Amino acid sequence: MLMYPKEKILVSWSGGKDSVLSLYEIVKDRHFEITALLTVLTQDYDRVSMHGVRRIMLERQVESLGYSLEKIFIPKNASDKEYESRMVNTLQKYVLSSVRSTVFGDIFLEDVRKYREENLSKIGMNALFPLWKKNSFQLAKQFIKLGFKSVITCTDSKSLSTDFIGRKFDKEFLLDLPSNIDPMGENGEFHSFVYDGPLFKNRVQFELGDIVLRDGRFYYCDLIPL
Repeated sequence: MLMYPKEKILVSWSGGKDSVLSLYEIVKDRHFEITALLTVLTQDYDRVSMHGVRRIMLERQVESLGYSLEKIFIPKNASDKEYESRMVNTLQKYVLSSVRSTVFGDIFLEDVRKYREENLSKIGMNALFPLWKKNSFQLAKQFIKLGFKSVITCTDSKSLSTDFIGRKFDKEFLLDLPSNIDPMGENGEFHSFVYDGPLFKNRVQFELGDIVLRDGRFYYCDLIPL
């Protein structure tokens, strides 16, 4: 039986439920070799961009998963041009190592997919979307049924009340969500941090810290490592 070499890939990584579920699907496929998980952090805060999770929590999470972590640091008010420049500089070194694709956890936002595909194509890379066009509610239920554990680290106050920040992403959370909110938070209504589940060697330990409001809109719940 012929054994073909696995395709080397990167996985775009926020540490939240979407990226974890896309990683799970890629691992099941067995046609890919995961070279690294790729995360964008805001250098002013030393935290995962948008999710607000401390770098040390991210590092412990990825260590538990058993992968290499590639970090890209951007200033808090980075322009699209600066973000794209730093991303390209990082990705190009992987292209030289025969990495041709990056995995994303996007589900249905066409403009986001187009943006990713166009930018990657400029350096000869492809974008893979293992969750694309799958039903958000079914994905949320699958995530929970598989045994992944996640906590809500950021909410958009224009979409959700502060009652949702710091909560576990579980069946009760889904039942309490307003009907106009996507169950996976695909429109940016909320973000999460996954700390345990089938891919993890051990649970990432933490306690909930302060809740702060930034930019007059986004609530963040700090996760304090233990």
